[in-house]
Amino acid sequence: MPIDKTKSPDKVVLLTFDDGPKEKVMLTRILDALDKHHAKAIFFVNGYRIKAHPELLKLIDDRGQVIGNHSYDHIMLGKEKEAKIRDQIESVQKMVHDVVGKTPVFFRPPFASANDAVHQIAKENDLLFMTWSNGSLDWDLGKNVKNKPQAVIDNVMKQLHPGSNILMHELEWTSETLDNLLTQLEAKGYSFVDPNSIELTTAAAK
Repeated sequence: MPIDKTKSPDKVVLLTFDDGPKEKVMLTRILDALDKHHAKAIFFVNGYRIKAHPELLKLIDDRGQVIGNHSYDHIMLGKEKEAKIRDQIESVQKMVHDVVGKTPVFFRPPFASANDAVHQIAKENDLLFMTWSNGSLDWDLGKNVKNKPQAVIDNVMKQLHPGSNILMHELEWTSETLDNLLTQLEAKGYSFVDPNSIELTTAAAK
């Protein structure tokens, strides 16, 4: 993850949320936790979800958070041809601009699936290609996991390192535990990088 070290200490993490916007109650809880900790995050959104809930996209922007492009349909872009990839990426660019008047500058392919065309089309649209380095695994907590909020925290902490790019989702247990997670990160001396300080000309690391 590229970090502007002139503005941020080494012990920083980048907070990211994929696959939204989904539901107002969970999203609001996440936004409230971010506000409480004076933290900014990138919300990587899908076009079909924007179509269903443009008001939630506007809420993310109104609350001062950053919107990223996560493709229209959340498909494996690395398996697709150029024309479909272009539509998947550029349609979201247009939708976000139409709703909030801003065009995303960050792009994360679903499942981290990409090919040369994905990279090229992202570059043509002035998008910084970004995956992640710290998976909370909040999306993979089955019914056998009794305490999902704690599992999210445990998974993040096991992978924690300076510059961690933390992947989370708009899920009930993640929204429930985010305040606690951010408190524990701060207790370990970490702060939260403002996505607006990321150097866009530098390739993001996995």
